[in-house]
Amino acid sequence: MVQQWQERAAEKAEKFGRMQQEIEQIAVTEISRDGAIQVTIGSNGILQSLQLSENASKRPMAKLGAEIMRAVQAAQAKIPTLMQQAVSNTVGLDDVAAQHVLTQARKNFPEPPEDEPDAPRSHGHEAQELQFGTADDYEEPANRPTPPAARPAPPQQRQPARRRPDDFDDGDFSNQSFLR
Repeated sequence: MVQQWQERAAEKAEKFGRMQQEIEQIAVTEISRDGAIQVTIGSNGILQSLQLSENASKRPMAKLGAEIMRAVQAAQAKIPTLMQQAVSNTVGLDDVAAQHVLTQARKNFPEPPEDEPDAPRSHGHEAQELQFGTADDYEEPANRPTPPAARPAPPQQRQPARRRPDDFDDGDFSNQSFLR
């Protein structure tokens, strides 16, 4: 009986070791539709690679930042599915500890952002291919709004006059109470 328990424990440890190795190999790459932005996220959700084409530098920084974040979030959202495949291939989905790992992954990596026309394309697990295209959907705005006129500086408040050192009552309280 003890021998069987030890064998099952060793088998389970071996399966969890393989599961860990498979999960550590997970990487998701997202590429924007125009190919200007490419991000790769590891199984821990951390950005491993960010590649921007020259085309990306023509965008306003706010738009570029939003597109990068959208790609990162879309990649992170695919991690739980890939982890589930790794768990299914090794330990099995019925294991309580494996279910806990998957629950934490779903909690830490939420659903992907809603699909937008500019949404990135996904390449899961180990696919890391570059796709080159000539299409550029970014157009420079014809009329940039002029920034509002600068507001006049508020009137400066006068600082209270500083006291001279002899204005301080800095007496020695050695034979008196400091409470006065």
